[in-house]
Amino acid sequence: MHDFEKLGAFYLGKRYDSDADTLTDDLVLYDSKDLTTHAVIIGMTGSGKTGLGIGILEEAALDHIPVIAIDPKGDMGNLLLTFPKLKPDDFLPWINTRTASDKGQSPEEFAAGQAALWKKGLGEWGQTGKRIEQLRNNVDLAIYTPGSNSGLPISVLQSFSAPEQALIDDVDLYRERVQSTATGILTLLGIDADPVASREHILISRLLDNAWKSGRSLDVPSLIGEIQDPPITKVGVMNVDSFFPAKDRFALAMRLNNLLAAPGFEAWMQGEALNAKSLLYTEEGKPRISVMSIAHLDDSQRMFFVSMLLNEIIAWMRAQPGTSSLRAILYMDEIFGYLPPIANPPSKNLFLTLLKQARAYGLGLVLSTQNPVDLDYKGLSNTGTWFIGRMQTERDKARVMEGLEGASGGKFDKGAMERTIAGLGKRRFLLHNVHENEAVVFGTRWVMSYLAGPLTRDHIRTLMSKVRKQVAAAAKAVSKPKRKSKTMAPTLSPTIEQYFVPAYGEEIVYHPRLVAGGDIAFASARYNIEDERSVLHTVEFDTGPVAIDWDNAETLDCSISDLQKKGEEGATYADCVPAADNARAYAGWAKDYKRWLRQNENITLYRSKRFRLTSTAGETEGDFRARLQDAASEKRDLEIAKLRKRYGSKVATLEGRLMRAEQTVAVQKEQSTKKKLDTAISFGTAILGAVLGRKRITATSASKMGTAIKTAGSARKEAADVERAKATADKVRADIAALNEKLEDEIAALDTAFDAQTEELDEIVVRAKSTDIHVAVTGLVWLPYTNDEDGRLKPAW
Repeated sequence: MHDFEKLGAFYLGKRYDSDADTLTDDLVLYDSKDLTTHAVIIGMTGSGKTGLGIGILEEAALDHIPVIAIDPKGDMGNLLLTFPKLKPDDFLPWINTRTASDKGQSPEEFAAGQAALWKKGLGEWGQTGKRIEQLRNNVDLAIYTPGSNSGLPISVLQSFSAPEQALIDDVDLYRERVQSTATGILTLLGIDADPVASREHILISRLLDNAWKSGRSLDVPSLIGEIQDPPITKVGVMNVDSFFPAKDRFALAMRLNNLLAAPGFEAWMQGEALNAKSLLYTEEGKPRISVMSIAHLDDSQRMFFVSMLLNEIIAWMRAQPGTSSLRAILYMDEIFGYLPPIANPPSKNLFLTLLKQARAYGLGLVLSTQNPVDLDYKGLSNTGTWFIGRMQTERDKARVMEGLEGASGGKFDKGAMERTIAGLGKRRFLLHNVHENEAVVFGTRWVMSYLAGPLTRDHIRTLMSKVRKQVAAAAKAVSKPKRKSKTMAPTLSPTIEQYFVPAYGEEIVYHPRLVAGGDIAFASARYNIEDERSVLHTVEFDTGPVAIDWDNAETLDCSISDLQKKGEEGATYADCVPAADNARAYAGWAKDYKRWLRQNENITLYRSKRFRLTSTAGETEGDFRARLQDAASEKRDLEIAKLRKRYGSKVATLEGRLMRAEQTVAVQKEQSTKKKLDTAISFGTAILGAVLGRKRITATSASKMGTAIKTAGSARKEAADVERAKATADKVRADIAALNEKLEDEIAALDTAFDAQTEELDEIVVRAKSTDIHVAVTGLVWLPYTNDEDGRLKPAW
């Protein structure tokens, strides 16, 4: 591990000396904590903007920081093209064969050349395959493709889920959630709706509001039904039919139905549900980089998906505790059209909400664009970091200068900034960070990911094929009945309670299982637990000597109150095994179920001795590990702040002494007649520079760590004075070297190399008392199934 990685610093590149037109050896490091005030990357096509963005996300991965990357162009999937061994065979599937042909090379020859190029490029920037391997170990990488199954599908339209009560209670956020969801739905239908004037928008907003405030989620079929037959009677003071006649509502419902019935649209309802937590962390709590590839979608579909995703991220964000450390990153590779200065698409207010509020929760936004003119710079005024690359037109430069000046807080040299930006070349960026005392021009480092260009759907399908197979295998592993069905339900003893799970779909086939459920209360004063849990389980009847084995039970995803007393008309029924009709056995199975609950339904807590933290009731091991990673980042940031404060004052004193000594030498040698004083200490790649960077303690050290004295005066000094000054300067440099060595020892002692995935946790099991377990239901339940397009049985509940 590099020293700067222990400090939570992102390695972006090396300082560029514009006067000498060359790269220096001084590393440009970026404090990850600064990203909580967000960043914007601006540069024309070919400026190296994508490479810089990928480099930032690579550094985040090395620091165990999860990322959601919205990818409208297809470039961010290159993050998955990381090859620790840097073998030609790794590069071969991803090379551009046409480029190889144009160079007169076979694909194998070109791949070997690319592998050698990447190995050489990484080596020149102090990186090896071990750093790539560390990146792959630290995070899980995935590409999602909404509306397509080329990558991992993600279900956006399966349900418009009701938000948490805390979000509903926040009037402003809740209003934005309702309005942006309604706008997104209408955008998908090609309707440009005004939230105030459009009756379509008002109706859908009211339907969402009515459902969500009653705790109901809406799916597309139910939304279509409620448009036709609204569960509300008035809109404002007007009757629903007067405000929006039934005939017109039917036309709107038909448009939504036609969209649902369109070929290929079922892909929007496949895959895992849109959930920010699962996009940021695996079930085990491992950080993820989730690339949301939307290059294959049209403009309205992109806007709909981005709006739904931002809504979900805001809901997740508001459920997190506050932190001053960087917890997660939301990256967008091209913000054009989503945060315009005048128009008001559904994404705009959501982005503005995140820009204003995400800092308090440790969520950093990185927004990139090659269209600097079409940006709401007022919205970006609170953005702390600006990466500015080469730009194409004077109009672009003028707009960027306007935005940069607004974000600078009054300390802004416009003329100097314009000259600096005008001299930028490819892969050179101006870094302007409000947390630092100076801007710096740097060349971006060589990225570890192979930049193959925009990935096609075939490329994505190849990358994600293994993961898709694992998901499919898991789905097939779900137990499904195989009995033949009849048009009449079997006749059972009247003393056996029978229940029906609500069915959705057509041609329903009911299959019998034993069902049991009730309530469990957990109490532990030692671990501060007062918790209640409702449970409902089903298990298949067996024809063997043991008819019921509760160890094979599965959780039924509904509540006892949802169970019905009769089935759907026209449904068919599978046969029951003889054990299901044994009425006397049900009481025994209920007792067995209670014992099984006592043993298996418990609260497992996890404890970290290192941080002296214990998980809460209901917090999974994965969630707790993610919390430990956040705690480690906060602890590290606090330690670095202490070091920066302690060593910063010492450096300021040494800097002043060196400044005076160098000035004496410079005056004697007549090295500056009109130049401004710009003395600083050159740390190179020293760890002292990594800690302090361009952050300084005193206002007098405005020139920071640089090269040497550049000023002069008119007076002369005696040669003896000069010699004394040289001796003083040498002494100060020696003191700086000693200070650097001391700091290196302190850094080595810091325990910041924390990986929550490898942390050993103690498990604490809290079980309920038998008297606190109440079995309320035991009986036979009919589970509804239907057939999919291939004739295979699938659950219909």
